[in-house]
Amino acid sequence: MMKALSVYSITFLILMLFVFGLLLVYPKLELHLLLNSYHTSLQDIFFKYYSMLAEWPLYLLALLPIFWKKKELTIFFALCELSGGAVLQILKHTFSFDRPICAFEDYQQTVLPLVQGVDMHHGNSFPSGHASTFFVFCTCCALFLAYRYSKHKHHSRQEWLLLNLTLLALLILAALGAYSRVYLSQHWLSDVCMGSIIGFVTPSLMFYFGKNKILKLDKLK
Repeated sequence: MMKALSVYSITFLILMLFVFGLLLVYPKLELHLLLNSYHTSLQDIFFKYYSMLAEWPLYLLALLPIFWKKKELTIFFALCELSGGAVLQILKHTFSFDRPICAFEDYQQTVLPLVQGVDMHHGNSFPSGHASTFFVFCTCCALFLAYRYSKHKHHSRQEWLLLNLTLLALLILAALGAYSRVYLSQHWLSDVCMGSIIGFVTPSLMFYFGKNKILKLDKLK
């Protein structure tokens, strides 16, 4: 199981190390501007609507297993999202950090790139709930795929390659969702970093400790 999931997990760790490096090297405001230094109309449209996936479309997708009589998968996602959401709300109201737009209001000489039509938020910035939701959904999918793969002893090279490409694609989709919050100036990089970690760790722990109670794994074969 862990071997099948290694590409997803290792790539996530490498990504987090890179993000931590950026957070250590650059001041907060300078880093935010660096990550927002290049805007195009196409990117504005893409990230505006891609970010919205974490508001309700991903929840609808998580309901699909019910139609294939795999309600345990939907229940597992719901429990992961609720558990991660509880941690998020505790942190948000404990720290109550301002959003980027508040910080840049004091620097009138600096123009913060904003996307037209996006309602800007001002408080409870840390951590990012959208980033967490993206990673909860994609990590749940990665866990299920890795489990199904690990249940079969013999695999062709093509199957191994397809699994790893799919896992990488899931991680990229989650990372894009997290970055969209920085691109839209709704969050700092540190916010999406912590949200991503919560979204990765919560399903991993839930799967490890609750796979026999929450999930009836024999039905995932």
